[in-house]
Amino acid sequence: MGKKSGSTKKVLNLNHGSDIHSLEPQVPTRKGIYLLPNLLTTGALFGGFYAVLTGFSGQYEWAAMAIFAAMIFDGLDGRVARMTNTQSDFGVQYDSLSDMVSFGVAPAVVAYGWGINNLGKVGLAAAFVYASCAALRLARFNVQANISDGKMFTGLPSPAAAGLVAGFIWSIHDVEPSFLLSLAVAVITAIAGLLMVSNFKYPSFKQIDFRGKVPFFVILSVVMGFVVITIDPPRILFAIGVIFASSAPLIAFFRYFISGKEGANS
Repeated sequence: MGKKSGSTKKVLNLNHGSDIHSLEPQVPTRKGIYLLPNLLTTGALFGGFYAVLTGFSGQYEWAAMAIFAAMIFDGLDGRVARMTNTQSDFGVQYDSLSDMVSFGVAPAVVAYGWGINNLGKVGLAAAFVYASCAALRLARFNVQANISDGKMFTGLPSPAAAGLVAGFIWSIHDVEPSFLLSLAVAVITAIAGLLMVSNFKYPSFKQIDFRGKVPFFVILSVVMGFVVITIDPPRILFAIGVIFASSAPLIAFFRYFISGKEGANS
């Protein structure tokens, strides 16, 4: 009986000690955000914010350049995050909000302030179509991010759509807005918005390995590309935007035409 009671006390003491250990305060896990990619996203956000301010003040050339600067920062933040393994859910959401300001609100405000406001409700509708389509496109992108392979984008990317609108405004910023020119800006703005919510497939260029080795010809081509752009930045950038935006619809049309022709022959 004495041995049994002693062993029982020993077990109770052990259990009591384990209870005390379980009640000790846990050290909270340190939380934070990655600085470098989110700093680049902030740069893109500032570019869009600055474009809105300069658009209100009538400095449309600076507004267009600010949108293109935001495109550069936006192109860097995701790649830097992947290269440094600093992706996070916070970064994804922050990037989407930044894109909405820089590539959704800013181009619509700049286009409306430059001249499509002269069209009355038609100009207002064109600007709203662009802004609302940018929001829908970003929402769809976030929903499909986990199921997409990342090689192709569904719909025109919002930075490319913003570049299309900003490039045209930059090209004609010193021209007095006429009815036909304002109508052209309104049409381009609305088409850019509708392409963002379309089902056309655009390349994402995410598969490019910036850490790998490339032939010398690739570096030479990049340098020559910058040289060509410096000849007339607004018009050349607008031309690049037109080519990229129209590439997916043209490819889809030719595939449909060829498949229909093959079906008729068979």
